Amino acid sequence: MVWRTLVASNFSTCPNGSIQWIWDVFGECAQDGWDEASVALGLVSIFCFAASTFPQYIKACKTGNMDQALSLWFLLGWIGGDSCNLIGSFLADQLPLQTYTAVYYVLADLLMLTLYFHYKFKKRPSLLSAPINSVLLFILGTVCITPLLSSTDPVAVPREGFRGRTLLSVEPGNKPFTKKEVVGFVIGSASSVLYLLSRLPQIRTNFVRQSTQGISYSLFALVMLGNTLYGLSVLLKNPEVGQSEGSYLLHHLPWLVGSLGVLLLDTIISIQFLVYRNHDADAASEREPLLPS
Repeated sequence: MVWRTLVASNFSTCPNGSIQWIWDVFGECAQDGWDEASVALGLVSIFCFAASTFPQYIKACKTGNMDQALSLWFLLGWIGGDSCNLIGSFLADQLPLQTYTAVYYVLADLLMLTLYFHYKFKKRPSLLSAPINSVLLFILGTVCITPLLSSTDPVAVPREGFRGRTLLSVEPGNKPFTKKEVVGFVIGSASSVLYLLSRLPQIRTNFVRQSTQGISYSLFALVMLGNTLYGLSVLLKNPEVGQSEGSYLLHHLPWLVGSLGVLLLDTIISIQFLVYRNHDADAASEREPLLPS
Protein backbone atom coordinates (compact mmCIF):
# COMPACT_ATOMS: atom_id res chain seq x y z
CA MET A 1 0.00 0.00 0.00
CA VAL A 2 2.83 2.40 0.90
CA TRP A 3 4.67 1.61 -2.34
CA ARG A 4 1.53 2.10 -4.45
CA THR A 5 0.82 5.42 -2.75
CA LEU A 6 4.35 6.71 -3.35
CA VAL A 7 4.33 5.56 -6.97
CA ALA A 8 0.96 7.18 -7.57
CA SER A 9 2.38 10.49 -6.40
CA ASN A 10 4.99 10.31 -9.17
CA PHE A 11 2.51 9.21 -11.83
CA SER A 12 1.72 12.81 -12.76
CA THR A 13 5.34 13.39 -13.79
CA CYS A 14 4.76 11.51 -17.03
CA PRO A 15 4.77 14.32 -19.64
CA ASN A 16 1.85 13.02 -21.69
CA GLY A 17 0.29 10.62 -19.23
CA SER A 18 0.64 6.85 -19.16
CA ILE A 19 -1.30 3.63 -18.79
CA GLN A 20 -1.64 3.15 -15.04
CA TRP A 21 -0.71 -0.55 -14.85
CA ILE A 22 2.44 -0.02 -16.94
CA TRP A 23 3.55 2.68 -14.54
CA ASP A 24 2.67 0.60 -11.46
CA VAL A 25 4.42 -2.58 -12.62
CA PHE A 26 7.40 -1.27 -14.61
CA GLY A 27 7.79 2.35 -13.53
CA GLU A 28 7.74 3.41 -17.19
CA CYS A 29 5.74 6.10 -18.94
CA ALA A 30 3.85 4.85 -21.98
CA GLN A 31 3.20 8.13 -23.79
CA ASP A 32 1.92 6.73 -27.07
CA GLY A 33 1.45 3.59 -29.13
CA TRP A 34 5.20 3.20 -29.69
CA ASP A 35 5.86 3.03 -25.96
CA GLU A 36 2.96 0.61 -25.46
CA ALA A 37 4.30 -1.61 -28.24
CA SER A 38 7.75 -1.46 -26.63
CA VAL A 39 6.35 -2.67 -23.30
CA ALA A 40 4.31 -5.42 -25.00
CA LEU A 41 7.32 -6.70 -26.97
CA GLY A 42 9.44 -6.57 -23.83
CA LEU A 43 6.90 -8.69 -21.94
CA VAL A 44 6.73 -11.29 -24.72
CA SER A 45 10.54 -11.43 -24.83
CA ILE A 46 10.60 -12.16 -21.08
CA PHE A 47 8.20 -15.06 -21.56
CA CYS A 48 10.35 -16.40 -24.44
CA PHE A 49 13.48 -16.33 -22.30
CA ALA A 50 11.63 -17.86 -19.34
CA ALA A 51 10.21 -20.74 -21.41
CA SER A 52 13.35 -21.45 -23.45
CA THR A 53 14.91 -23.90 -21.00
CA PHE A 54 11.88 -26.20 -20.60
CA PRO A 55 12.29 -27.95 -23.99
CA GLN A 56 15.90 -28.73 -23.08
CA TYR A 57 14.85 -30.19 -19.74
CA ILE A 58 12.48 -32.54 -21.58
CA LYS A 59 15.08 -33.39 -24.21
CA ALA A 60 17.65 -34.18 -21.53
CA CYS A 61 15.29 -36.60 -19.79
CA LYS A 62 14.52 -38.36 -23.09
CA THR A 63 18.05 -38.72 -24.47
CA GLY A 64 20.16 -38.80 -21.32
CA ASN A 65 23.20 -37.40 -23.15
CA MET A 66 23.03 -33.76 -22.09
CA ASP A 67 26.63 -33.90 -20.85
CA GLN A 68 27.75 -34.74 -24.40
CA ALA A 69 25.35 -32.52 -26.32
CA LEU A 70 25.89 -29.26 -24.45
CA SER A 71 29.22 -27.61 -23.76
CA LEU A 72 29.95 -26.94 -20.10
CA TRP A 73 31.44 -23.57 -21.07
CA PHE A 74 28.21 -22.72 -22.86
CA LEU A 75 26.25 -23.31 -19.65
CA LEU A 76 28.78 -21.44 -17.49
CA GLY A 77 28.81 -18.46 -19.86
CA TRP A 78 25.02 -18.36 -19.89
CA ILE A 79 24.73 -18.49 -16.11
CA GLY A 80 27.46 -15.85 -15.88
CA GLY A 81 25.49 -13.46 -18.08
CA ASP A 82 22.29 -14.02 -16.12
CA SER A 83 24.20 -13.56 -12.86
CA CYS A 84 25.37 -10.16 -14.07
CA ASN A 85 21.73 -9.28 -14.72
CA LEU A 86 20.86 -10.35 -11.18
CA ILE A 87 23.71 -8.33 -9.65
CA GLY A 88 22.72 -5.32 -11.74
CA SER A 89 19.10 -5.54 -10.61
CA PHE A 90 20.24 -5.10 -7.00
CA LEU A 91 22.82 -2.39 -7.67
CA ALA A 92 20.32 -0.38 -9.74
CA ASP A 93 17.51 -0.85 -7.18
CA GLN A 94 15.16 -2.37 -9.72
CA LEU A 95 11.44 -2.97 -9.33
CA PRO A 96 10.45 -6.29 -7.67
CA LEU A 97 9.19 -7.83 -10.94
CA GLN A 98 12.54 -7.27 -12.63
CA THR A 99 14.49 -8.62 -9.67
CA TYR A 100 12.37 -11.77 -9.44
CA THR A 101 12.67 -12.28 -13.20
CA ALA A 102 16.46 -12.10 -12.92
CA VAL A 103 16.34 -14.59 -10.03
CA TYR A 104 14.22 -16.97 -12.12
CA TYR A 105 16.73 -16.87 -14.99
CA VAL A 106 19.59 -17.82 -12.67
CA LEU A 107 17.55 -20.62 -11.08
CA ALA A 108 16.67 -22.01 -14.53
CA ASP A 109 20.36 -21.94 -15.49
CA LEU A 110 21.35 -23.70 -12.27
CA LEU A 111 18.78 -26.42 -12.92
CA MET A 112 20.21 -26.98 -16.39
CA LEU A 113 23.72 -27.11 -14.93
CA THR A 114 22.50 -29.63 -12.33
CA LEU A 115 21.07 -31.85 -15.08
CA TYR A 116 24.38 -31.63 -16.94
CA PHE A 117 26.37 -32.94 -13.95
CA HIS A 118 23.67 -35.49 -13.10
CA TYR A 119 24.03 -37.24 -16.46
CA LYS A 120 27.80 -36.78 -16.49
CA PHE A 121 28.34 -38.47 -13.13
CA LYS A 122 25.63 -41.04 -13.80
CA LYS A 123 27.69 -42.43 -16.67
CA ARG A 124 31.10 -41.78 -15.13
CA PRO A 125 30.92 -41.81 -11.31
CA SER A 126 33.39 -39.48 -9.65
CA LEU A 127 34.43 -38.43 -6.16
CA LEU A 128 33.62 -34.85 -7.20
CA SER A 129 29.91 -35.55 -7.66
CA ALA A 130 28.96 -34.98 -4.00
CA PRO A 131 30.91 -31.69 -3.58
CA ILE A 132 29.57 -30.30 -6.87
CA ASN A 133 25.98 -31.21 -5.97
CA SER A 134 26.44 -29.57 -2.57
CA VAL A 135 27.77 -26.38 -4.12
CA LEU A 136 24.89 -26.23 -6.61
CA LEU A 137 22.33 -26.74 -3.84
CA PHE A 138 23.98 -23.99 -1.78
CA ILE A 139 23.91 -21.58 -4.73
CA LEU A 140 20.25 -22.45 -5.42
CA GLY A 141 19.32 -21.67 -1.84
CA THR A 142 21.33 -18.45 -1.82
CA VAL A 143 19.70 -17.19 -5.00
CA CYS A 144 16.24 -17.99 -3.62
CA ILE A 145 16.66 -16.13 -0.32
CA THR A 146 18.69 -13.16 -1.60
CA PRO A 147 15.63 -11.13 -2.74
CA LEU A 148 14.03 -11.68 0.68
CA LEU A 149 17.12 -10.52 2.55
CA SER A 150 17.45 -7.42 0.37
CA SER A 151 13.91 -6.28 1.25
CA THR A 152 14.76 -5.18 4.75
CA ASP A 153 13.14 -1.74 4.58
CA PRO A 154 9.33 -1.98 4.74
CA VAL A 155 8.91 1.54 3.46
CA ALA A 156 9.54 1.88 -0.23
CA VAL A 157 11.60 4.76 -1.52
CA PRO A 158 9.86 6.93 -4.11
CA ARG A 159 11.13 6.34 -7.60
CA GLU A 160 11.87 9.12 -10.00
CA GLY A 161 9.15 9.79 -12.48
CA PHE A 162 9.31 9.19 -16.20
CA ARG A 163 11.95 6.50 -16.30
CA GLY A 164 12.84 4.44 -19.33
CA ARG A 165 13.68 0.75 -19.53
CA THR A 166 14.92 -0.13 -16.07
CA LEU A 167 16.30 -3.66 -16.33
CA LEU A 168 20.06 -3.07 -16.27
CA SER A 169 19.63 0.35 -17.87
CA VAL A 170 21.41 3.49 -16.80
CA GLU A 171 19.67 6.76 -16.26
CA PRO A 172 19.05 8.83 -19.39
CA GLY A 173 20.16 12.31 -20.23
CA ASN A 174 22.80 14.15 -22.22
CA LYS A 175 25.19 14.42 -19.30
CA PRO A 176 28.38 12.70 -18.14
CA PHE A 177 27.98 9.22 -16.73
CA THR A 178 27.59 9.11 -12.96
CA LYS A 179 29.31 6.45 -10.87
CA LYS A 180 26.10 4.42 -10.73
CA GLU A 181 25.69 4.71 -14.49
CA VAL A 182 29.25 3.55 -15.07
CA VAL A 183 28.68 0.50 -12.84
CA GLY A 184 25.49 -0.36 -14.71
CA PHE A 185 27.18 0.11 -18.08
CA VAL A 186 30.11 -2.11 -17.08
CA ILE A 187 27.82 -4.87 -15.75
CA GLY A 188 25.69 -4.72 -18.88
CA SER A 189 28.80 -4.94 -21.05
CA ALA A 190 30.15 -7.89 -19.05
CA SER A 191 26.80 -9.64 -19.35
CA SER A 192 26.75 -9.16 -23.13
CA VAL A 193 30.32 -10.43 -23.49
CA LEU A 194 29.52 -13.55 -21.46
CA TYR A 195 26.41 -14.27 -23.54
CA LEU A 196 28.44 -13.90 -26.73
CA LEU A 197 31.38 -16.02 -25.56
CA SER A 198 29.07 -18.78 -24.32
CA ARG A 199 27.94 -19.58 -27.87
CA LEU A 200 31.42 -20.21 -29.25
CA PRO A 201 32.11 -23.42 -27.25
CA GLN A 202 28.70 -24.78 -28.23
CA ILE A 203 29.33 -24.09 -31.90
CA ARG A 204 32.67 -25.89 -31.58
CA THR A 205 31.06 -28.83 -29.73
CA ASN A 206 28.48 -29.25 -32.48
CA PHE A 207 31.21 -29.09 -35.12
CA VAL A 208 33.42 -31.66 -33.40
CA ARG A 209 30.50 -34.06 -32.87
CA GLN A 210 29.12 -33.31 -36.34
CA SER A 211 25.77 -33.56 -34.60
CA THR A 212 23.20 -31.59 -32.62
CA GLN A 213 21.59 -34.68 -31.14
CA GLY A 214 20.54 -34.21 -27.52
CA ILE A 215 19.96 -30.47 -27.98
CA SER A 216 16.47 -29.04 -28.25
CA TYR A 217 16.26 -26.53 -31.08
CA SER A 218 13.39 -24.86 -29.24
CA LEU A 219 15.96 -23.67 -26.69
CA PHE A 220 17.73 -21.56 -29.30
CA ALA A 221 14.60 -20.68 -31.27
CA LEU A 222 12.92 -19.14 -28.21
CA VAL A 223 16.11 -17.28 -27.25
CA MET A 224 16.39 -15.93 -30.80
CA LEU A 225 12.78 -14.78 -30.71
CA GLY A 226 13.31 -13.21 -27.28
CA ASN A 227 16.43 -11.31 -28.38
CA THR A 228 14.67 -10.09 -31.54
CA LEU A 229 11.67 -8.82 -29.58
CA TYR A 230 13.88 -7.27 -26.91
CA GLY A 231 15.92 -5.39 -29.53
CA LEU A 232 12.72 -4.13 -31.15
CA SER A 233 11.29 -3.06 -27.79
CA VAL A 234 14.38 -0.94 -27.08
CA LEU A 235 14.32 0.65 -30.55
CA LEU A 236 10.58 1.42 -30.38
CA LYS A 237 10.83 3.14 -27.00
CA ASN A 238 10.69 6.95 -27.12
CA PRO A 239 13.75 8.71 -25.67
CA GLU A 240 13.26 10.55 -22.40
CA VAL A 241 12.43 14.23 -22.33
CA GLY A 242 15.55 16.23 -23.17
CA GLN A 243 17.40 13.16 -24.41
CA SER A 244 18.54 12.75 -27.99
CA GLU A 245 18.15 9.49 -29.89
CA GLY A 246 21.92 9.14 -30.04
CA SER A 247 22.22 9.43 -26.26
CA TYR A 248 19.39 6.93 -25.81
CA LEU A 249 21.09 4.37 -28.07
CA LEU A 250 24.43 4.94 -26.33
CA HIS A 251 22.93 4.17 -22.92
CA HIS A 252 21.41 0.95 -24.27
CA LEU A 253 24.34 -0.01 -26.48
CA PRO A 254 25.67 -2.97 -24.42
CA TRP A 255 22.29 -4.70 -24.38
CA LEU A 256 21.59 -4.04 -28.03
CA VAL A 257 25.01 -5.32 -29.09
CA GLY A 258 24.59 -8.35 -26.86
CA SER A 259 21.12 -9.18 -28.20
CA LEU A 260 22.07 -8.75 -31.85
CA GLY A 261 25.39 -10.56 -31.41
CA VAL A 262 23.79 -13.55 -29.69
CA LEU A 263 21.10 -13.56 -32.38
CA LEU A 264 23.82 -13.86 -35.04
CA LEU A 265 25.62 -16.71 -33.25
CA ASP A 266 22.35 -18.54 -32.60
CA THR A 267 21.67 -18.28 -36.33
CA ILE A 268 24.95 -20.16 -36.90
CA ILE A 269 23.78 -22.84 -34.47
CA SER A 270 20.47 -23.00 -36.37
CA ILE A 271 22.43 -23.64 -39.57
CA GLN A 272 24.25 -26.46 -37.78
CA PHE A 273 20.90 -28.04 -36.94
CA LEU A 274 20.05 -28.02 -40.65
CA VAL A 275 23.46 -29.30 -41.79
CA TYR A 276 23.66 -32.13 -39.26
CA ARG A 277 20.01 -33.23 -39.33
CA ASN A 278 20.65 -36.06 -41.85
CA HIS A 279 23.59 -37.30 -39.77
CA ASP A 280 21.42 -37.30 -36.64
CA ALA A 281 18.64 -39.15 -38.44
CA ASP A 282 21.08 -41.84 -39.63
CA ALA A 283 22.52 -42.22 -36.13
CA ALA A 284 19.03 -42.58 -34.67
CA SER A 285 18.07 -45.26 -37.23
CA GLU A 286 21.22 -47.27 -36.46
CA ARG A 287 20.28 -47.46 -32.79
CA GLU A 288 16.80 -48.81 -33.50
CA PRO A 289 16.62 -52.57 -32.87
CA LEU A 290 16.01 -54.77 -35.90
CA LEU A 291 12.62 -56.49 -35.92
CA PRO A 292 12.73 -60.30 -36.35
CA SER A 293 11.71 -61.46 -39.79
